[in-house]
Amino acid sequence: MSHKKAFKVVIAGCSGRMGHALLEGVFADSELVLHGALDRADNPQIGRDAGEQFGKMTDVKISYDISSALKNADVLIDFTRPEATMDYLIACQKANVKLIIGTTGFTSEQKSQIKAASRNMAIVFAPNMSVGVTLLINLVQSAAKVLNEGYDIEIIEAHHRHKVDAPSGTALRLGEAAAGALGRHLDDCAIYGREGVIGQRDPSTIGFATVRGGDIVGDHTVLFAGIGERVELTHKASSRATFALGALRAAKFLADKQTGLFDMQDVLRLR
Repeated sequence: MSHKKAFKVVIAGCSGRMGHALLEGVFADSELVLHGALDRADNPQIGRDAGEQFGKMTDVKISYDISSALKNADVLIDFTRPEATMDYLIACQKANVKLIIGTTGFTSEQKSQIKAASRNMAIVFAPNMSVGVTLLINLVQSAAKVLNEGYDIEIIEAHHRHKVDAPSGTALRLGEAAAGALGRHLDDCAIYGREGVIGQRDPSTIGFATVRGGDIVGDHTVLFAGIGERVELTHKASSRATFALGALRAAKFLADKQTGLFDMQDVLRLR
């Protein structure tokens, strides 16, 4: 990043697991400075210094006042819930602040609203900010083009017990990558659950299996099952730091962008 001044970052959901990882990442990066820290109005951390849990004082108080937090900020990083994200989207438009969206579970209508907003502001929108997962998406596209006949595609994902949406946004993005490489639309070929006597597998479908339990950060496998062989492409995250570092990389990517909708493929210049 060519900016001499530190890029001013606001973190949404700063008291959560991802918020904690993002704060750590910002404090460790000399090109970034914490400008604001947001959380729900009923969070007991409201009013406390955002750096207190790390043993440092920042003069940035955890707040629920979005407009105040965004004043003079450069970028907001959001890994919360879709309803909150849509509020942040509107607030960022008004404040002329760039937006990083790592939240998942959006409806088609909400995704359309994000796309429409990108005509007036710069947004990085990705269900997974991990550099490894971004590479995995590219590998899945390549594999699907080669294994386009005689191979059944199944996507298996596992996350911690607190995750509320299923399949994960990353699993869906992997499904979209495979379907797109085969000239299909995921909406037309996805199978999200199997139970009972379901009959023989339709070779044109892409299946999803979901595991929820414990503290699993995030595992994703795309399985290409043929006759006599299987190809498995797997990514396993052991720490949320990987997502935080990717999001902070995305923030720097937006430094010279005024409008547009980008994802991690753009951030890593893979397209």
